[in-house]
Amino acid sequence: MQVSSPSFLEERFEAQRRAFAAESNPPLHVRMDRLNRLLALTENHESDFIRAIDADFGGRSAHETRIAELFVVRAGVRHARNHLKHWISPQRVATGLHFRPGYNRLLRQPLGVVGIVSPWNYPIQLSLGPALAALAAGNRVLLKPSELTPRFSELLDHLVSASFAPDELSVVNGGVDVGQAFTHLPFDHLFFTGSTRVGRQVAQAAAANLTPVTLELGGKSPAIFDASCDIAAAAASIAYGKFLNAGQTCIAPDYVLVPVGLADSVADQLKAAITRLYPTLISNPDYTAIISTRHRNRLLAIREEARDGGARIVEVNPAGERFDEGTRKFPPTLVIGAAASTRLMREEIFGPLLPIIEYDGLDKAIAMVNQGERPLALYWFGRSVANRDRVLNETVSGGVTINDCLWHLAQEAQPFGGVGPSGMGAYHGEWGFRTFSKEKPVFYQARLNGTRLFHPPYGKTFDLMLQLIKRIT
Repeated sequence: MQVSSPSFLEERFEAQRRAFAAESNPPLHVRMDRLNRLLALTENHESDFIRAIDADFGGRSAHETRIAELFVVRAGVRHARNHLKHWISPQRVATGLHFRPGYNRLLRQPLGVVGIVSPWNYPIQLSLGPALAALAAGNRVLLKPSELTPRFSELLDHLVSASFAPDELSVVNGGVDVGQAFTHLPFDHLFFTGSTRVGRQVAQAAAANLTPVTLELGGKSPAIFDASCDIAAAAASIAYGKFLNAGQTCIAPDYVLVPVGLADSVADQLKAAITRLYPTLISNPDYTAIISTRHRNRLLAIREEARDGGARIVEVNPAGERFDEGTRKFPPTLVIGAAASTRLMREEIFGPLLPIIEYDGLDKAIAMVNQGERPLALYWFGRSVANRDRVLNETVSGGVTINDCLWHLAQEAQPFGGVGPSGMGAYHGEWGFRTFSKEKPVFYQARLNGTRLFHPPYGKTFDLMLQLIKRIT
């Protein structure tokens, strides 16, 4: 992978600034052309992306790359194309009676040069997803992918360079030093996806330039089994949502809350559901590996700490395979009764470890969720409308899926984003377009209007007009 130098980074940034200054509000056909080129890039090189990401992971399901990455990006591009004409048009805004016949309009303008820092776990989706929104909004884009996926990052650089001018969309590669230099540039908007810890550092770097940020972070996303739920159906959804990409998903269920006395039953159903999905593991192309040895060792350490603290470990290994240092794959593992003080229960897991925690009554479940930092996602399973609505109304999370996992992320007509430690800002669909736009309010004054009646010298006319306005507003 060719590493970008800090000087190259600054040169590319300045080139994009100059290009934006020369065309600060590109017309519809220019934006559509950029979206079409981005779509073609994903469609014409699907097999290349799959091979590169598989090599970076040391075993990444091709089907997961197709559905969770390429499909999501393509759906986002198509949605933007279908709605872009409306999005860029001046928006009609209501005007108060006392300001008529003047009228309001809301103009959406590009911000300028947008910086995007993307992670390794879904390298296509989390780089090109924000990029398509920024391009639709008329911006220039600099993109810094993760150094943990070097083959993908090199491929993306090559494909983007072949499809876009450097002052339209450009990729810069490198390690932590390049990433730090990147976040210190005076972007017009900086978009970061990654851990909460690094997100804080990004926000601090951006603050020096008063650069607005969107932070897509993570946290411990709970899944709540209500007493009214179908345990087998809920377990099937959890098994898919948790072990997709081997749990390396920012909105994966991080722990499961189940009614008291049901932990073993739920574990049995989860074990059966996982076995149906992954009858073998090490040689199974459907089961993804852990991104690096360091990350795998971290998972081993937090699992063993939980075991040492008295938790019961249920390893789901249907074929009885041997897991050792020769593979980066990690078996699906259920953890029952982990202590609240363990790393497993304090840190975002980001791997195929799933704690099962019992709760005694819905009040306790809600309290357990609210005691932690606000999560990126929450999942609720059950038939009780009253209990469902209590959870929705009494907890705060970035997004929710009811009676399933993950799918709120794929709704282009809904915003996606975190809250508090799980992030700030939102994108997808129109929300992405608006994130990367300046929504400028404009009031058009009529030639004949009454505002001069409020000018000095003040007197009875002013008082009468003010009384009249009070009555009609």
